[in-house]
Amino acid sequence: MFYRVILFFLLFQFFSITNSKAQNSELDIGVRLQKSVNLYYENGFTAQYTNNRLYSKRLYFGISYVTSRLGSAIGSNAINQDNIFLSTTYFFRPDRKLQPFLRLNTGYFYSDLEEEIFDDLPNSSILLSPEAGIRLKTNSPLKVGASFGYNIITGDGRKGPGTLYPVFIQSSITWSILNNTDQNEK
Repeated sequence: MFYRVILFFLLFQFFSITNSKAQNSELDIGVRLQKSVNLYYENGFTAQYTNNRLYSKRLYFGISYVTSRLGSAIGSNAINQDNIFLSTTYFFRPDRKLQPFLRLNTGYFYSDLEEEIFDDLPNSSILLSPEAGIRLKTNSPLKVGASFGYNIITGDGRKGPGTLYPVFIQSSITWSILNNTDQNEK
């Protein structure tokens, strides 16, 4: 059910963007590679949207899904865990190649502990995490970013999931699939 709600949200946002005269809009889609410090690699997908009306393209809204299923859990006995979150990002120098940013993520964490013996342990949590980083904007639609973040809500296995570690680093590689800025400026 949760995935259906997210899918509905994404489709609604996509059609809203494409039908609203996407002047001066950007939609970046790509991969997010994340590592919880001293724990798992979690990889997945990310998408971010902005337009010229959002503080001159300084403010982006996004959605990301990262999972250990595409990271440390591939071919190992690592715990399968999923993170889905919405984000708001503020870029300080949107017209420069190097763009420092601050991001705030909120979402949902779930770990699949698989065995019945672990049913009493907490395995899900709300996510709330600030990030700080920098993004390289190339002359092509390619953008590469890196940041570090801190999960404010964590756990120790008795109170909150024991695999939700506080500090993480991430890198993302995105491609702008909707970018009408160049066409409108000519």
